[in-house]
Amino acid sequence: MVQMRKHLTTKNILRTLAILGGAAAGYAYYYFVGCYNGSCAIQSNPWFSTFYGAFIVAVLVIPVKKKSSPQT
Repeated sequence: MVQMRKHLTTKNILRTLAILGGAAAGYAYYYFVGCYNGSCAIQSNPWFSTFYGAFIVAVLVIPVKKKSSPQT
């Protein structure tokens, strides 16, 4: 139980909310701008645009761990 609480930090909650916001923005892009003739792969399908919005935000908010150099 204690380990599970460790993962519920403010940073993780904010990252999750940001990703959900990106998904909402992707769906809004589909709804307001979308391509209706089906020739646009991302814009013509609400699932693709929602996933794409969430993915772009996830790439921006999830940190990448750098390789640590050995201490000499």
